[in-house]
Amino acid sequence: MSKKLISFCIPCYRSENTLEDVVNEINETMLKMDVYDFEVILVNDGSPDDTWGKICEVAKKSALKNVLGINLAKNFGQHAAIMAALNAAAGDYVVCLDDDGQTPANEVDKLIAALENGADVAYARYSHKQHNLFRNFGTAMNEWMASVMLGKPRDLYVSSYFAVKRFVVDEMVKYESSYPYVIGLVLRTTRNIVNVDVTHRKREVGQSGYTIGKLFALWINGFTAFSIKPLRVATFSGAVFAILGIIYGIYTVIKKFVLPDVQIGFSALMSAVVFMGGAIMLMLGMIGEYLGRLYISQNKNPQYVIRETTRDEND
Repeated sequence: MSKKLISFCIPCYRSENTLEDVVNEINETMLKMDVYDFEVILVNDGSPDDTWGKICEVAKKSALKNVLGINLAKNFGQHAAIMAALNAAAGDYVVCLDDDGQTPANEVDKLIAALENGADVAYARYSHKQHNLFRNFGTAMNEWMASVMLGKPRDLYVSSYFAVKRFVVDEMVKYESSYPYVIGLVLRTTRNIVNVDVTHRKREVGQSGYTIGKLFALWINGFTAFSIKPLRVATFSGAVFAILGIIYGIYTVIKKFVLPDVQIGFSALMSAVVFMGGAIMLMLGMIGEYLGRLYISQNKNPQYVIRETTRDEND
């Protein structure tokens, strides 16, 4: 009977000093889990350091020849890099984890056990995260957005360390839009998702590649790619503002008849105009965001572009 294959998918950015340790930990862990075969897929997401050189080195040193490196043509973002890895993965189970060593590869057995016990997806959950305050805020906002906009169960914790079954990956890679959002792809495929408690380590080298701009783009990507709730909020808000406008108009007319000597305030009028104008512009901008993304996707803007792989170099 052939062994099941586990694919480890790792998006890489500024990780030339940490990546080899992560791969070594995977190798050591999988030696103990010898009932499985495994492969490691490393995607360099346009990193400005020598991450690609380190990936090539790790692939060459691999005794099992089971490490595949993929070099993207530029920085497409973490979720696009994950999609590139998922498209290359052949495993019965696919595990996604970080390149900085904070996600414990030596606890992957807990995630795999959850899949073996019937779950379609297993997300790592941390009792205490070792991220800085800014990154924890970003994670909290991401959790809120996924719950409100994507219908994620509030008691489900999502993280960058998770394991999925093959059929989930097959559905995820069918998504060809220019703006992939991994959590949304998982949630639209299955709700048979569990959490598994693991340790979260302190970052030893470097710092997170996420900035305010990247986190904001990620949030926008999530709710515009997989939810129309913002448009419904805009419609509801427009209706509320219209009703309030009518009520205020009736109030102004009645006030003029009842108290003819009272002047209608210019400042109050300007406040209402500015407020309504801002609300309209916000809603138009939201609609424009949807239309712009639709236009870009219709033009077949790629999720990612592969410049080369370590297999190309070996051929």
